Amino acid sequence: MGFIDQQEFKIIDGIDTLVDMCHGLAVDAGWWTSLDTGQPSDRNDGELFMLMVSEISEAMEAVRKNLMDDKLPERLGVEVELADCVIRIADYCGARDLDLAGAILEKLDYNRNRLDHKVENRLKQGGKKF
Repeated sequence: MGFIDQQEFKIIDGIDTLVDMCHGLAVDAGWWTSLDTGQPSDRNDGELFMLMVSEISEAMEAVRKNLMDDKLPERLGVEVELADCVIRIADYCGARDLDLAGAILEKLDYNRNRLDHKVENRLKQGGKKF
């Protein structure tokens, strides 16, 4: 990683805590236990990824219809659906022992220096518009 400072240590600690919390709560709620046997269960990656996708779809629908959330009515639907997606991602990373915090910081550092992320290159013919 190209840079580590006090703020980044806080970010790593916060994301690591979020991953541990989300996965721990999912385990406690029985999402990682077989309903048939009561034994620990290794969930299917494809199913878990599609559950993440479904949260993004629900966020899009909330934006499209300008919806408030039905369970947290003081919150925008998009906020809650994105939170659901982050929770699912953190749970997955906790279950698979993935370093989400480190990967996020390294990817941010990499993107900061990418030529195809510079405005002057995005404006060129064939440049990334979004």
